[in-house]
Amino acid sequence: MNLLNNKLNIIPLNIFIDPQYPVDKAIITHAHADHAVPGHRKVLATRQTVEIMKLRFGEGCAKEFQILEYGKKININNVFISLLPSGHILGSAQVLIENKNEKIVVTGDYKTVKDPTVYNFELQKCDTIVSEATFGLPIFKHPNPNEEIYKLLESLKKNKNTTHLIGAYALGKAQRIIKLLRNNGFDQKIFIHRSLEKICNYYQHEGIQLGKFEVITKNSEETDYKIVFCPPSALKDRWSRRFEDKIISQASGWMRIKQRVKQSLIELPLIISDHSDWRELTNTIKASNAENVWVTHGREDALVHWSIQNGLNSKPLSFQREEEDT
Repeated sequence: MNLLNNKLNIIPLNIFIDPQYPVDKAIITHAHADHAVPGHRKVLATRQTVEIMKLRFGEGCAKEFQILEYGKKININNVFISLLPSGHILGSAQVLIENKNEKIVVTGDYKTVKDPTVYNFELQKCDTIVSEATFGLPIFKHPNPNEEIYKLLESLKKNKNTTHLIGAYALGKAQRIIKLLRNNGFDQKIFIHRSLEKICNYYQHEGIQLGKFEVITKNSEETDYKIVFCPPSALKDRWSRRFEDKIISQASGWMRIKQRVKQSLIELPLIISDHSDWRELTNTIKASNAENVWVTHGREDALVHWSIQNGLNSKPLSFQREEEDT
């Protein structure tokens, strides 16, 4: 394979995909900090990813931005590049790289289940697929997210005078769960940590209706906090102590692991992830018709082993990145 190397550098163009250090030219799949960093000279991404990067890192986070719409193909020195929806968060994309000899898909982070806050994952046939493997073990089987929302709604009914404090990542996860709550009939005001405000406002601006929400400040006089969203890091810091009678909840694919739930003192685990589970990963690889499978971001060995057992050429890329969201 001459188009792409192990560092996800498109060799003929010297363009890197999701580099973790500043480069001359980068394609960014989405705006989570384990994929997007400031300091590149030129960034190619979807409009929403560019706008979210500017919200998070500042207007000058790259010297130049080029926006590429989903499905539109550009030709750079006879290498064709296009972006396809990955279903991960708002603006997230897979990268399709083609020349006359081969076709490669770099999935970025993705999920194939439907999500009311994103464009659905778009499968692309290819010769080589570079797949994430955050939940690349057979133990990971995510339930229907609406079933998890039902658990939350039932807990609200049983604990009417208790605050449900939900740890959910500020970009993507919190907005998805709020939207799922609205879609399942919860119409009361939702309270949020200040770190969620910019992104919630942006999602609303993009037409994703989250209903009425309010930022909690030190001067907030509200006493009836039914549901409060905060980043997971705030669940046990000083900020959360204002809620005297509370149930601690967290939304993550890692809530499948009972030991992690116990260690984190989570009382209401919600197994809701913006990443593919084992079945989604393996089904996507099979459906892509790829002969070559490169595995990155997570539990690489099991997915590499599965790929080889299924007659495919496969190897791990062994990127050491801190997971920003699960």
